Amino acid sequence: MNIHQIDLNHLKGLETPFYYYDMDLLATTLNQAKQAADKRGFHVHYALKANCNPRVLEMIQAKGFGADCVSGNEVQQAIDCGFPADQITFAGVGKADKEINLALQHQIFAFNVESIQELLVINELAAKAGVKAQVSLRINPNVDAHTHHYITTGLDENKFGVPNSELEKAAAVLRECANLELLGLHFHVGSQITDINVFKSLCVKVNEWKNWFEERGTAIKVLNVGGGLGVDYHQPDAHPYADFEAYFDVFDKFLERTAQQEVHFELGRALVAQAGSLVSRVLYTKSGVKKHFLILDAGMTELMRPALYQAFHKIEKLGGQADAELMNYDVVGPICESSDCFGKEVPLPPSERGDLIAIRTAGAYGEVMASRYNLRDEMRFVYSDNM
Repeated sequence: MNIHQIDLNHLKGLETPFYYYDMDLLATTLNQAKQAADKRGFHVHYALKANCNPRVLEMIQAKGFGADCVSGNEVQQAIDCGFPADQITFAGVGKADKEINLALQHQIFAFNVESIQELLVINELAAKAGVKAQVSLRINPNVDAHTHHYITTGLDENKFGVPNSELEKAAAVLRECANLELLGLHFHVGSQITDINVFKSLCVKVNEWKNWFEERGTAIKVLNVGGGLGVDYHQPDAHPYADFEAYFDVFDKFLERTAQQEVHFELGRALVAQAGSLVSRVLYTKSGVKKHFLILDAGMTELMRPALYQAFHKIEKLGGQADAELMNYDVVGPICESSDCFGKEVPLPPSERGDLIAIRTAGAYGEVMASRYNLRDEMRFVYSDNM
């Protein structure tokens, strides 16, 4: 149920701020992605870092997705929510020993390894545990994702992946590590990518490195091309889910692989972003010399992206006259930081204390990045199937 379809009187009776999850839209999005992937024989792991709400995870698991984790706690959360261990990957540039041991204990599908030293550590811990660990080498393909520099991960200047100059040594180390099995190669160039040509460029690099290993006698079973598919933050109702057909079609056409090689993806934002909205109440209105402010009871503690990335989220007033003349507001929160601002000069109908405001496309990197800074209350949640 879309946030605008809910009875306003019912919403006004709820304590704010809260995250609202449209479970019908989430189900539709997951179905669209799964169908587009399945007909091409692709495997999709959901990236828990985007949103690890248990209700959201339970639906994703029930639809048949695997899990992509970047911490030991995410691995455990995936297990607790029913994801099979043999569909869980564990990525991250700084895995702690206890996190590696947890993943070894559960015998997950693969570690996405980012350095030679990490290979040696996993091999040592696997030997102590008496198991063999499956690993994929993460290679930095030096592909520009044309996105915010904080969420670009595929350039030579980024901290991620085994440097190209060390791949010969990495291949030699793998041959010497009795408790490691090289499963495949892993790539990820960034997040919120809206230029489909970026993925074409990635395919070219993946083909090059796959061939490089195979020419040296190393079999590659899995090509993990990461994720990064973006969503429409400006028009969430016009584009409620990403174009999964076009996305997967690029890899189907441009990625060279044999019938025995598997292609894996790690999608996060594209699966959950549009299904979530942050709903907040106007605490105060305030007018300065040149500004009108709406001061909300939600802040950067509930949604960090605008403060951290200067990210745009569509901001809407719930209820009121559709044809009302609009005013420009700076929509801000209560946190004692000038960065606590959701949007400047946002055109909205005239608003007053007590009005409800929805901040859209907040299902990814919203709830999961919330904090208790300023000793804020814990997050509240409302789900469409409970309304």
